[in-house]
Amino acid sequence: MTDDEILVLGPGGTVGRRVVARLRATGSEVRPASRSTPVRFDWASPGTWQPALADATAMFLMAPDGVPVEPELCTLAARAGVRRVVLLSSRAIEAMGDDRLLAAERAVRDGGTEWTIVRADWFDQNFDEGFLRPAVEAGAVAIPVGGVRQTFVDAGDIAAVVVAALTDDGHAGVTHEVTGPEAITFGEACAIVGTACGREVRFEGTEEAYRTAMSSFGVPEAQIARDVAAFTALAAAGDSAPRDTVERVTGHPPRRFADYAAGASW
Repeated sequence: MTDDEILVLGPGGTVGRRVVARLRATGSEVRPASRSTPVRFDWASPGTWQPALADATAMFLMAPDGVPVEPELCTLAARAGVRRVVLLSSRAIEAMGDDRLLAAERAVRDGGTEWTIVRADWFDQNFDEGFLRPAVEAGAVAIPVGGVRQTFVDAGDIAAVVVAALTDDGHAGVTHEVTGPEAITFGEACAIVGTACGREVRFEGTEEAYRTAMSSFGVPEAQIARDVAAFTALAAAGDSAPRDTVERVTGHPPRRFADYAAGASW
């Protein structure tokens, strides 16, 4: 795609800001849109959707955690002339029963545009930029998945796949499973993070440890129960297997978790 303007929703997020930076580096016309950008987009205010979509020809779609992607947004995009939509989704959503993301994928597929779905595994950056940072600083990460292996993936690699899908042909109707190059346990990941940040970071993989940690943060019991059910299902699904998606789509190998950890800001 050339001479096109790309609307980026969630431009301040872990992946979104990397998508914006990569698009700008390629010379693409980028329109970041959120509640705090000059182009305003508010998920809770549908009146902001149409103005944000005006004149855009492609859209990166990422909804904040807990926010549904309304089918109306996808149909509005098609009517406004958006030809291509790339949705950031997640791996294992069937196993974990993530109805929100499953519905988001359906909305994009049925929206009337070319679509690509990017299903990413656990972000490396969850440990330093995301929800695990406080646990890392406290010295213990509790996730009730035991010793199951996950293919942690760098947010920069996810963004590179997204940008390719937004700007290159050949990705329409494709679901890209994006992983890192190796499958490691959370215990191994925490040990690598501990070495990188210079402190002990234990991993506690039991339901009891998770319930105790979340209760101490004031998370409601109903939410904890839903999380435990989802994580239990994820663990039952077994080890995640690395895919070649990053190298196949971008031409470069995915970043190793240890290299991410060594370069992160702790």
